[in-house]
Amino acid sequence: MSTPPIPPQQPPVPPQQPPVPPGYGPAHPSMNPADEKLWATLVHVGGIFFEFLPALIGYLVLKDRGPFVNAHTKTALNFQLTLLIAEVVGWITALILIGIIILIAVYVVRIVFSIIAAVKANRGEFYTYPLAISFIK
Repeated sequence: MSTPPIPPQQPPVPPQQPPVPPGYGPAHPSMNPADEKLWATLVHVGGIFFEFLPALIGYLVLKDRGPFVNAHTKTALNFQLTLLIAEVVGWITALILIGIIILIAVYVVRIVFSIIAAVKANRGEFYTYPLAISFIK
């Protein structure tokens, strides 16, 4: 008795992926260097007017878009949170009058160092704020 011949096996065909609709590509495409510099600069300048909100939003939205913008949003958020703590201390101690001096110092420090950081970001340089507590590493 002879067995019937076995037909040759073909490799399995991988399942085909459906086409990706426009606008639904990779979750976080990287930015080009010019866009990274622009957003890093805007995060620092936004801190002058809106305190920690631009840095927080920038960090949450842009942290995965490139190493440069990630570093700048992180350092800006750490600095703005440090100043927020100083502001709270200033408002609490305002009744002793030292708080008014603290609030004025926070206001001046926020403007000066945010402008320095924005200029550095615009030049494509990394910057670390002095006196900032590292909440986010």
